[in-house]
Amino acid sequence: MKKILVANRGEIALRVMRSAREMGISTVAVFSEADRNSPHVKYADEAVCIGPAASSQSYLRGEKIIAVCKELNVDAIHPGYGFLSENAAFATMVKDAGLTFIGPSAEAMEMMGSKLAAKAAAKAHNIPLVPGTAEPITDREDALKIAAEIGFPILIKASAGGGGKGMRIVSSADEFNEQLDLAVSEAVSAFGDGSVFIERYVGSPRHIEIQVMADNHGNCVSLFERECSIQRRHQKVVEEAPSSVLTPELRKEMGECAVRIAMACNYSGAGTVEFLLDENLNFYFLEMNTRLQVEHPVTELITGRDLVKEQIRIARNEKLSFTQEELTITGHALEIRVYAEDPANNFLPDIGNLHVYRLPSGNGVRVDGGFEEGMDIPIYYDPMLSKLIVHAENRRAAIDKMIRAIDDYKIAGVETTLSFCRYVMKHEAFTSGNFDTNFVKLYFTPEKLERPLSQDEAEVAALFAAWAIDKDKKTLNIQSAAVQPVKSKWRERKFN
Repeated sequence: MKKILVANRGEIALRVMRSAREMGISTVAVFSEADRNSPHVKYADEAVCIGPAASSQSYLRGEKIIAVCKELNVDAIHPGYGFLSENAAFATMVKDAGLTFIGPSAEAMEMMGSKLAAKAAAKAHNIPLVPGTAEPITDREDALKIAAEIGFPILIKASAGGGGKGMRIVSSADEFNEQLDLAVSEAVSAFGDGSVFIERYVGSPRHIEIQVMADNHGNCVSLFERECSIQRRHQKVVEEAPSSVLTPELRKEMGECAVRIAMACNYSGAGTVEFLLDENLNFYFLEMNTRLQVEHPVTELITGRDLVKEQIRIARNEKLSFTQEELTITGHALEIRVYAEDPANNFLPDIGNLHVYRLPSGNGVRVDGGFEEGMDIPIYYDPMLSKLIVHAENRRAAIDKMIRAIDDYKIAGVETTLSFCRYVMKHEAFTSGNFDTNFVKLYFTPEKLERPLSQDEAEVAALFAAWAIDKDKKTLNIQSAAVQPVKSKWRERKFN
């Protein structure tokens, strides 16, 4: 494998390219017209524009990406996350073109891409499941009866979904039909598949996921857990490893379950098995993500393993470079996602120019980013600017380091989630470890933020400070003159 094309953009494209370069592998970037000046384009050995800004005309055009591979004699494609990373049809297209797809097989993607198929696989391997339907809802009356048997509140979920789309909480039978229609409509719009199913609603869960890695020789390991319970709109903002609540026994049990799920679909490469953990530390299988996760750096920092390099080795048909027994947890890692969003306005995306963009640094501080000072934030893609990750000897030290790194991160021109993440780091529920996915709903309101000054406010404050300093200097000069002793004529004559 001498040349890899990264079918993605921004920070994950850079992340993959850095590991490839360390392995002596050349890289090819693809980019849209909106990303022409992006850092990942400059970093790659070769770069090709594949279309207009809209992802449907660029990053999602699999046939264009494969055409670039053939033109530039590319050996393999790394999909990153998002876009085509979990698209089974694209994985098949890559294989049919004689290229290597750095990820699982299309068959594994299809099985785990359907939540219902994934649940069936979990059930067959004795993995705990949240009580619910095993098939898509086809009859309203039957579904309502099942919901009543499970007990309200229940959750209606899109089979093909993710990121909270096609998901509705139903508190009573009276709401059922309306919420079902809304969930189906949203699922069709987001995924082109209106299949939905029912689960018991776990009211105060923690979101715990297990990183797995499997090769093509029957080896599969767990690289321990990540805690991803701090979320807004069902999407993660803060992640950490290890979790503050898992015992060694529970960690081992969940890891073994995750490995069984991966083996059930003949998995290959990096994958993540997600679980809900209730207040009594009972865990339930949720889904499997058949790709590299956004939050993979925290796992890298506590294990000392480069997951991208391992993905590439597995794609080259090599065996895993480590065994389960060789994996240990060292220290504690935290990651925050720095989004161009306004926490004071329901986390709505913000656009603008990065007038000031200065990154934090120091021992144990890592920034995976895809922007530079002076760049505009495009409206066409996910609003994440970067991931800020820290590693320290324990959780308290990691929190302190993260607060320092947040304070050192200077951004002007757009609103970001930095202030919210700092609020999380300082909150007693988080520092004590006593929190769940309801953190935002229970504890956060915009007025609790330590809001930084806007650029206009900062300029006004600077002008006022300069005026005040000048005024104080003049006052001091007047006062000093009033108390000056009379100078001798001799001294005047000497120095005049």
